[in-house]
Amino acid sequence: MSVEWLILVESNTTGSGRLFCSRARDIGLRPVVFTHRPDRYPYLRTDGIDTRTVDTTDPEALLLAIAALVEEEGGRAAGVTSSSEYFIAAASTLAHRLGLPHADAEAIRACRDKVTQRTLLSRGGMPGPRFAAAATPAEAASAASHIGLPVVVKPRTGSGSIGVRICRSLPDVEAAVSAILEADTAGLALPTQSSVLVEEYLDGLEYSVEVLDTTVVGVTRKHLGPEPHFVEIGHDFPAALDALEREAICDAALEALRVLGLGWGPAHVELRRTPDGYRIVEVNPRLAGGMIPRVVEEACGIDMVQHVVAKAVGRETTPRPTRARSASIRFLLAGRPGRLAEVGGVERARLVPGVTEVCASWEPGYDVTIRNSFQDRAAHVIAAADDGRAAALASASGLAALVIRFADDGHPEHPTTPADRGTTSYVRSP
Repeated sequence: MSVEWLILVESNTTGSGRLFCSRARDIGLRPVVFTHRPDRYPYLRTDGIDTRTVDTTDPEALLLAIAALVEEEGGRAAGVTSSSEYFIAAASTLAHRLGLPHADAEAIRACRDKVTQRTLLSRGGMPGPRFAAAATPAEAASAASHIGLPVVVKPRTGSGSIGVRICRSLPDVEAAVSAILEADTAGLALPTQSSVLVEEYLDGLEYSVEVLDTTVVGVTRKHLGPEPHFVEIGHDFPAALDALEREAICDAALEALRVLGLGWGPAHVELRRTPDGYRIVEVNPRLAGGMIPRVVEEACGIDMVQHVVAKAVGRETTPRPTRARSASIRFLLAGRPGRLAEVGGVERARLVPGVTEVCASWEPGYDVTIRNSFQDRAAHVIAAADDGRAAALASASGLAALVIRFADDGHPEHPTTPADRGTTSYVRSP
């Protein structure tokens, strides 16, 4: 049988990148990751995934690499996609040039620019926060004065809450903008920014709507760590909403996708429930991060990653739930920098009733740097149960069994009680 290659342009460093390769194999595809640095993704060697070293920012180099792959190894390129938000548009462009299934690359690029996204949503009649772009700290402070404090400052492009913070004073605004514009892009894993987004703070509980094409798979309740950052520390699926609330939040998410010209493939739409109704935090033209696809699968049996992989090679599938239960995930966060000795207690956490998955993110010897983003997650615990409260309790109980040990002292960090992040490795959600 001829080999059908699934071309993956770069990958996530955690979570779904590995799942994309696994699901591709499950449906008879042979995944190959095109990357400029294979060493960034340890799972490639562990799982025996094919790789090609190529400049993934160069469309012509990618095309030549695909041609060389097929010539040397045989078979055909059946699809092109990416699990990395930074390369989804590039993968769509590449698929288009090869005549393969693809999303609208220009719609994805517009969506990934947070200022452009806000502008399009506003023009499309979507109610949302007041906002402005700013290229300097002074411009941002002026915009914040006009919008009214508190405001949220975000990188214009980015993901994983990197560089995002709430600012309750103008000096805070200027400091947040300086931190983004002057950031060490390699160390922060953030592209160089020419400007930032300053927007009105939306006060309220946060949710996300998980979508495949124009089908809502479900709604996730999101839990955040303490201000001034927006680090996600847990998720519950499905969110505890009544029928009217669920309809309202799903309608808002689907309308946002329509306005932005999206609706092919996955989307992760974040919203907050404000006194004026559900308001868009941001639209992401990709699967959710934070292991949400795994949580969804535990709860309802829908494997969102497999649907995305199948769609990339033209195999249309319909997401249908196979069970009806609840699932939760909680993250263990590092509270300080240092060299990791181990994430202990994994086996104890796995013995907690209801826990279905426990995974450490880092290997011993990893140099922990606190970035106030998803990059601070040392481990996660997923649990499932017949109701949401039981699933949330089981995931929290599993988390309490974990401990971070550093090589430079004998004092482990243990998530036993809610506390300031500076003294604990886990912060309970509000």
